[in-house]
Amino acid sequence: MFKVVALQFTIAVFFSAATGFFGSHESGWSAAIGGAIAVIGSLVYAIIVMRGTNDAKQAFRTHFRAEMVKVLITAVLFACALVMFSSAGTVWLILGFAVATLAYWFALLAV
Repeated sequence: MFKVVALQFTIAVFFSAATGFFGSHESGWSAAIGGAIAVIGSLVYAIIVMRGTNDAKQAFRTHFRAEMVKVLITAVLFACALVMFSSAGTVWLILGFAVATLAYWFALLAV
């Protein structure tokens, strides 16, 4: 599971670097913040889920709880990013998040 998060982090870094190189520094940092929000949520999810169990009901509850915590953390981090970094480009923030989230889902398919 942590390989998936590491791959997500790598793609988020490359996307934000390319955005900063071909665009502006502001758009690169905005994409980096969006990518970081996605990576932090996925990392928290992985930490919660890695405890593992053989009971199917308990495993379902653990995954559900992990997903709810991930959604809550993502919402809080987006709110913090928009308030604390008012100069952040909202479009690039969302694109950085979207690219990192897509990387997460495609990495799950590959692993």
